[in-house]
Amino acid sequence: MRSVRIGVDTGGTFTDVVAVDEQTGEILTTKTPSTPANPADGFLAGIEKLGRLDVGSIVHGTTVATNRLLEDRIGGLGFITTEGFEYVLEIARQSVPDSYGNSYFWVKPPRIVPVHLVKTVGGRLDHLGNEVRPFSDEQAAEVARWFRAKGITAIGVCFLHSYANPEHERRMREILWREHPEAVISLSSDVLREYREYERSVTTLVDAAVKPAMRSYIATLSNRLGMPFSVMKSNGGVLSAREVVNQPISTVLSGPAAGALGAALIASTAGHQSVITLDGGGTSTDVAVVIDGEPSITTEGSVGRYPCKIPMIDIITVGAGGGSVAWISPEGTLKVGPRSAGADPGPLCYGKGGTEVTVTDAHVFLGRIPPHLLGGEIPLDVDAARTGIKALADKLGLTPERTATGILEISAFNQSNAIRQLTVKRGLDVRDFPLVTFGGSGPLLACRLIDILGLPSVVVPRDPGNVSAFGLLTVDVKNDYVRTYVTRDLSLGKAVEIFHDLEHQAGEALDREGFDDPVYQRSADLRYYGQAYEVRVPAPAGEIDDDWHAEVISRFHDAHEKLYGYAYRDDPRHGVEWVNLRVSGIGPITRPVVRRLEKAGEGATSVRPVHFEQTRDTPIHQRAALGPGATVQGPAVIEEYGSTIPIHPGFTAKIDEYGNVEISRD
Repeated sequence: MRSVRIGVDTGGTFTDVVAVDEQTGEILTTKTPSTPANPADGFLAGIEKLGRLDVGSIVHGTTVATNRLLEDRIGGLGFITTEGFEYVLEIARQSVPDSYGNSYFWVKPPRIVPVHLVKTVGGRLDHLGNEVRPFSDEQAAEVARWFRAKGITAIGVCFLHSYANPEHERRMREILWREHPEAVISLSSDVLREYREYERSVTTLVDAAVKPAMRSYIATLSNRLGMPFSVMKSNGGVLSAREVVNQPISTVLSGPAAGALGAALIASTAGHQSVITLDGGGTSTDVAVVIDGEPSITTEGSVGRYPCKIPMIDIITVGAGGGSVAWISPEGTLKVGPRSAGADPGPLCYGKGGTEVTVTDAHVFLGRIPPHLLGGEIPLDVDAARTGIKALADKLGLTPERTATGILEISAFNQSNAIRQLTVKRGLDVRDFPLVTFGGSGPLLACRLIDILGLPSVVVPRDPGNVSAFGLLTVDVKNDYVRTYVTRDLSLGKAVEIFHDLEHQAGEALDREGFDDPVYQRSADLRYYGQAYEVRVPAPAGEIDDDWHAEVISRFHDAHEKLYGYAYRDDPRHGVEWVNLRVSGIGPITRPVVRRLEKAGEGATSVRPVHFEQTRDTPIHQRAALGPGATVQGPAVIEEYGSTIPIHPGFTAKIDEYGNVEISRD
């Protein structure tokens, strides 16, 4: 029996499974409908579809934490903070969302914790962590008993300047354990030991909010699976399930992060070191940028309306998936998304009780996807899609073909706007980057995105619907640690002390994961004195001496100039200020090899009516039958088990040596 490593990515519509044979490197793939009511059912059904295998390890990408935040399913959450700072959530930040031209018309959204569930405790630290007023055990006990009486079990604790000294927070936790044993507690000094009270408070509360659901899900899955497994994290690493329940916030972009990493490996193998990745699913589309083989990392991310200041792959998510609903606004204009029909009831063509037209229905009506999914496992009701499109067209006063094309055009512009946010807004020229598109619905709009954005080409990997699950098998075990230390004169001794402490924490965590020889990556956040925000730069490994100090400063000047167009490298009037020191502890794994495609497989070419500019009989190619060097001229459609690629007139698709389909304008 073959020994395999398995990656399972649970999406909003489908659960994708990839297995890699540890001896031969052979890759097996499959998909199964997701089960939103209990994601564990879809997880186990996907593994069962692979058949009898000797499973060595399993890595899981989950949306449990993400969906809880996106759907605002947060209740029964309490907040404990320093006396006098009970309105930190209300004050928040002054920035107004882009869609509001004037702050007078913007009403701040409800806080993650309502004001009546915020309690304060006496005691005060200064910014260096020195105690100004002693911690009040009496008030702490009173607060703990109050939450117990109210039945509030998920509690976030964030005291002023606890990043410099966590003792008051740890004392609060001890008292909560004593007075309120059922409480699930998150401390800001554990979640994010970094300054800025508002972001640290919200990040801690997000961790507390998703912790009960994640613990329940992981426990259920562990019991049913009967073996240990790992979970994908937002920072591009994995962690064992037993460890991730203590830091569930680290999983909030679990699946999308895996997709970006899998696509980065596939693209770099094919010779594309810098690309844009687009993961199109049934519910949403996730976009990331890969530069020199590595996805960009940020700590300024958010999930829904909640800022999460943890290291995560820089991903923009928009509600533009195959299940995105087409609707008419009060002004009478056609809109698409962000609401999705999901997996249940799904699009009209699923025949499961859906009542609204979706992007998938538009593709079915135009003939761009076959009348079935997953190689025939899921038959589609073409008549239901046609009826829904015609009814919507009548309301708009358009032809059905025009309406369906309009739905796809709006969806393509929604995706292109997400790509612009990650490129143009960050000073990158989108025309310099090929697009790697994957996911079940990702390749469907490839040609339109080339036209809209001026992309040089679009690359569609083999088994595009399973790239995120494949990505789960390409990532190392990884933990991130940070310490705020604001100074214009960082002594070498202090730098050694902080980095040693962070590396010790990282080493202990990796030791629990079974890694004897971990790798440490250092970085630092710096800014010019007087600036409000900092720039992160990698810090060299090895001895921390004067040369090390000068190298980090030099890297900061270079990074600042690249980001903002100027630097004060030789101007002594603008001193450099150190803000945060960081360490990533990495346990390396052996990555699967992307193998070359030796020859074409089997599959006959057929014909069916497809609408592009007009409806006409169009060649339908089976992707398995296209070997290296094969060329497909549009109009045409390339089909495979988990996805479909429409090739519009005026475009050409070529198969490279790894089996990727590369699409470009003629």
